[in-house]
Amino acid sequence: MQRILVVGISGAGKSTMARSLSSRLAVPYHEMDALYFAGPGWAENERFAAQVTEITRSPAWVFDSFGYPEVRDLLWERADTIVWLDYPRRVIMPRILRRSLRRTLLRESIFNGNRETVAEWFRRDHPAWWAWSQHAARRADIQRRIDDPRFAPLRVFRFTTVHSSATWLSSVVTRRPR
Repeated sequence: MQRILVVGISGAGKSTMARSLSSRLAVPYHEMDALYFAGPGWAENERFAAQVTEITRSPAWVFDSFGYPEVRDLLWERADTIVWLDYPRRVIMPRILRRSLRRTLLRESIFNGNRETVAEWFRRDHPAWWAWSQHAARRADIQRRIDDPRFAPLRVFRFTTVHSSATWLSSVVTRRPR
């Protein structure tokens, strides 16, 4: 496992898993949302695709996303491992709601100075709305990619429970940084 893509719906814990794998494997972690949102006001990074392309040329990396169609194929083509957090809605929704509520109430700075606001909760692209409405479609898209011969041979770890992913993560041998 050198080039790892952690996938799943919003709220599954992709960033947490990716950070943990990065730490255990001594492989650089790249937070996709932080690369995409270049600054305050949710400004998009004009060099996003170029930056992701450059990072994926390196021999080892961990990314935490299935979104961003402009780099999706690239990540799947260059990854050697997919970690799929395929949790049911009953697991995802409380997580995403707690996270968004905390971020909103505490005005936490995320992704280069951006903050979740109360007004954003009513937008269709808010993470909670997205996780609810796109859950089935996202699962189907990921499964199609896993079955697609273009992306073989990929090592795929699919977890349908938090316990199974935590157990697997604890089995990943920690490497020393080079």
